[in-house]
Order: sequence, then structure tokens, then C-alpha cells
Amino acid sequence: MLFTTVLFLVITTSLFSAASIPTPNHGRSFQQCFYSHYSNNHTQVVIPRNSPLYSPLLNSSIRNNRFVNSSSFDSWSKPEFIVTPTRESHIQATIICAKRSGFQVRTRSGGHDYEGLSYSSSTHQKFVLVDLSNFRSIEVDIENEIAWVETGATLGELYYRIAEKSRVHGFPAGSCPTVGTIFRKYGLAADRVMDARIVDANGEIMDRNSMGEDLFWAIRGGGGASFGVILAWKVELVPVPEIVTIFRFAVNNISLKALLNRTSTFDGFFKAKSDYAREPISGLGLEGLFKRVLEQESSMLILTPYGGRTGEIPDSETPFPHRRGYIYMIQYIVTWDTEEETSLHMRWIRELYEYMAPYVSKAPRAAYYNYRDLDLGRNGKNDDSYERARIWGLKYFNGNFDRLVRVKTAVDPSNFFWNEQSIPVLAPH
Repeated sequence: MLFTTVLFLVITTSLFSAASIPTPNHGRSFQQCFYSHYSNNHTQVVIPRNSPLYSPLLNSSIRNNRFVNSSSFDSWSKPEFIVTPTRESHIQATIICAKRSGFQVRTRSGGHDYEGLSYSSSTHQKFVLVDLSNFRSIEVDIENEIAWVETGATLGELYYRIAEKSRVHGFPAGSCPTVGTIFRKYGLAADRVMDARIVDANGEIMDRNSMGEDLFWAIRGGGGASFGVILAWKVELVPVPEIVTIFRFAVNNISLKALLNRTSTFDGFFKAKSDYAREPISGLGLEGLFKRVLEQESSMLILTPYGGRTGEIPDSETPFPHRRGYIYMIQYIVTWDTEEETSLHMRWIRELYEYMAPYVSKAPRAAYYNYRDLDLGRNGKNDDSYERARIWGLKYFNGNFDRLVRVKTAVDPSNFFWNEQSIPVLAPH
């Protein structure tokens, strides 16, 4: 798969030469630094806050009105710049120039972020957003049963490109109602990743061989944005029987091309939380659960059965630990229409979560990292970051959390890729 060009090599060399020279003058703006390496035809790559393109672009991938039409969200920090790279060297330049300008970097792929941390911050942190919506190339090799997928692509786009080449191949990805239907047979998406390309905190591009097995382990389920900017994944395709394979949608009579639609049809507010069950919930527990859910008209329960191939893989094989011994995951969701209803619905879902405590996993009470939940805790920026992060980190990663911290400390010791629930670094002794 060809990712580089001569221009890319020239720009990379100049970036690292400049980055190696200490520059106490931080007055040079991020834009000036970025564009010093490019000609004028790159003027639409960096979008500043005063641009008319800024707000439409920022909101384009936000799936939750809590992070758009909410006065409480107004106090959150928004990106100083949005970078829409069209080549890998744009991302390298972003990282180098953000460091020189005193900014951090956050990454947004599809925007499926329950707490909005990929494009906003509850702190006053100044950051640059890398929006990967242009990184959508998908190269499917049916003969070798692999695909290279850039990280701006959606699962729907991946499924469509596979279906273009073969009706008897698939990929086990996602756990929302319309995707992830074969992960009990084939394992998780992270279990089928064979290689990856990442830009690290120094602006270097690495593949599996050059990044090493520790970092490759960490990014397969440990939150890639804690370690760098993931450019692409090499994934293994799996055989599926053509006759019994279906993808069911809530809307009927639509074509396969609906998978290419990147625009969410949901236009409202929501909050979600997650749990794991190790034992069947008692009849009394279910009665209380359903009573509470039925009292709230706009609530939803999603129970995802575990086991099968997912449970056969060791807990330490990837950062995702919820395998053997977990019978299903529960996702609680509540939606509403106006900001005035926010406190009422937030209180309801938190009370439901408290009610479920006796019936779900314990020590720790497990949660799913891709359903991020700031109620579980958030990072500090001081030396206590590890201890604070451990509160939520054990819920998401159990015994794999400490290994993730060691990898993070090794590859990003300055904690450049930070957010409220990123993997923390160990304080220097």
C-alpha cells in the first residue's frame, strides 16, 4: 500500500530538522509554522476559529446535542484550529507545530464519541483538532483476505467495499444494533488487526515492525488517541456464509449504498452508561430494571451477549479484558429533545446505574471504553494523574491498565496526547 511521496519525504526532513532546534520564542503561530512547509494550495487544511468554515466543520461529526446546543457545553474548550489533512505529512506537521506553539492534539475519526472528548475539553486546555474525515481510503485484497483501512472511514464504508469484492467475506466490527453481529464467532475487531500505521508524539510514522509489539498491543483496544494519530489499520477478513448473512436496519427498503451515508439521522441529546454481567440477573433485579426503564419513555437497554470466540482469547491478548466469564454487556441509554430536560434525564440514568450495582460485575465494576463515561472519573494534569486515572482505568481495562500506562510512559512521556480519559503517564521518580 503506497502512502508516501517524494514531497512527503522532503517535508518530513525539514520538519524534524526544525524540531530539533530549541525555540524559546512561542510567539510564532501554529498556522505560520504549518504553512511554512507548504505552498498556497494547502490554505484550506488549517481552519482557525474565526473562519466561517469552523463551526460547520466542528459540528459535522457531533452525534449528540449535549455537545452542540447546550449552555453547559459552552464552558468547554473548543479546538483553536481544526486540521483536515489530506496527506500524512499534514499530520506530522500538525504534531510538530502544535508542540512548538504550546498546543496539544486531539483526533477525531467518525465522531462516535459518547463524551465529546475527541473534539472538546472540559478543561481550559488549548488544543488542535485533527479531523480525519479525508482519510477514508479502503483497499480490499480478497485473494489474501486482508484490507487496509484508513481511520477516517466508517464501518459502513468498510462493509460496502468488502461487499463490492465478495459476498462471502466480512469483518467483525462494532457492537451497535446494526453492526458487530458476528463477533461471538470471530472475535473483536481488535483481534483481527494485523498491522497499523501511526504518527507518534515526535511526528514519526511507524508500522508494526518499527513501533514494536508493546505499542502495537496498546493501540488495539487501549485507545489509540492516547498514543498517537492512527493513520490506517491492516485487518484480516473472515469468511461468512452468503445465504444467512444479513445486516438489519431500522429503516426498511433501502439499498446497500445506505452504508456509505456518514450523516447521523439522530438529532437530540443522549447519555449512555455501560455494565457487564458475570451471572444472570435475578428475576427480582430484572423486574426492578424493567419497571424503571418503562417509566422513562425515551430510554433504551442494549444487551450484547458475550462468549464464543471472544471468550476463548486470553484477557491479556489485547487491552480489552472483558472476555472469559462475562456473559453479556448492558448499555443504558436515555435520550431527550431540549436542553431544559438535561438534568432530569442525567439524574434518571445515574439512579438506574446505582440501582444495578448489586446485579453486575464487581471489583472492579466493569465498563466498556468505547462507551466512555466521565461519571466514572477523569484525569488530572498533575502528579496524581495515575492514581486518579486508575479509578476509571481498572473499570475499562482491569489488569491490562498498568501495562497500558507503562507503554504510554515509554512512547509519550510528556503526555502530549492527553484528554480527560486518556491513558496517563507515570510521574518521574
